Amino acid sequence: MSRIFLRIWRRYRDTALFLKMTAGFVLGLFVAFVFGEKAQVLSPIGDILLNLLQLIVIPIIMVTLIHAVNSTRSGNLVRVAFKTFAFYILTTIAAVVISLSLALLVNPGTGLQRPDDGAETPEAPSFVDQLVGVFPENIFKALVDGNILALIFVAIVVGITMAGMRRSSDSTICGFGKLLYDLVLAAEEMTFRILAGILQFAPFGIAALVASDIGSQGLDALAALGKLAGVVYAGLAAQILLIYIPLLLFNRIPVGGFFRVAGAPMATAFTTQSSSGTIPVSLEATRKAGILQEVAGFVIPLGATINMDGAVIRLGASVVLAANIAGHDLTVLELGAIVLTATFVSIGTAGVPGAGLIGLTILLQQAGLPLETVALVAGVDVLLGMGATMINITGDLVGAHLIDKSEKRAGGRQSDSKSVDDL
Repeated sequence: MSRIFLRIWRRYRDTALFLKMTAGFVLGLFVAFVFGEKAQVLSPIGDILLNLLQLIVIPIIMVTLIHAVNSTRSGNLVRVAFKTFAFYILTTIAAVVISLSLALLVNPGTGLQRPDDGAETPEAPSFVDQLVGVFPENIFKALVDGNILALIFVAIVVGITMAGMRRSSDSTICGFGKLLYDLVLAAEEMTFRILAGILQFAPFGIAALVASDIGSQGLDALAALGKLAGVVYAGLAAQILLIYIPLLLFNRIPVGGFFRVAGAPMATAFTTQSSSGTIPVSLEATRKAGILQEVAGFVIPLGATINMDGAVIRLGASVVLAANIAGHDLTVLELGAIVLTATFVSIGTAGVPGAGLIGLTILLQQAGLPLETVALVAGVDVLLGMGATMINITGDLVGAHLIDKSEKRAGGRQSDSKSVDDL
């Protein structure tokens, strides 16, 4: 009997992660439609997956970024940072323009009534508060709060300091620096081994998340806002077809190879609705793709915090929905303001489930539209959040591939890992 279980386990372990994720998603859908709200009994299994992913997020960010800084010259790091910010800002602007164009064409919200009750939304921090928060007063508080930007700052400072110690002319300081660097490499190996174990459990957690989340929504709420969901998903598809794929083709990156590598992170993001929680899976995918880890270690964690292409597509469509409900025709100037506001709001939007409602509240206030629309959109927030998070992660991976290609051309470097061309 033990041999049979061992054989089954090995077969399961060796099955491609994307296939296991897909099977979990399909199983979750089946359970949701068969059992409806009763499927929420499975939610603890999904919560366990989210907790495990969040557990490994902080160690992975710290060790990979410290390693990346130590493997990169200061000039290269500045260059990578500039390319990363430029890519994220430009693709985010393109995403919100696509979203507004489709929404204005379809006009979601026509015929819907303004909801009488408001939805509770967390208070959005100001830009100044977010900027100050990048510099933590207490590293342990930043760890507990999961303040990704603050941890990125700390990891960069530690990495730069460690790199300086390794290059010191003082043999004692240099020895300390090399010892710390070896510890980071050991911690990185251990962290990815733990991640490999978590990913074996992921398909079961994904099935539970899909079953409980979709089952709790009910068909009535989904049907009432079907047009909004259609616009959002059309915008998500357009972002891939009109922005990401042309960028990959222009840089001679095989599209098929890219999506084979990106399949597992995209499936994880779709089902967990957590950009931050998908960081470990994304970093593992970049290793398989042969991306320079000093690039991936910077681009992926930063992208999970500030790159929200999917989020702004959802925000743009929701603003047009609110305008139609209020009977307000948006002017060209108002549309321009929405584009800029949505771009900057997305930078401060946390990569966790439900945070899109914060951005929508800010946009509605800026446009002078009824805040009650938040309650309406909240009814399908799960459905919209799934697709939006998947596009966020896809954008991160596209950025990592493009910047990696650029850096290899600039420095003539190659990774020891398998290239995406071979996948």
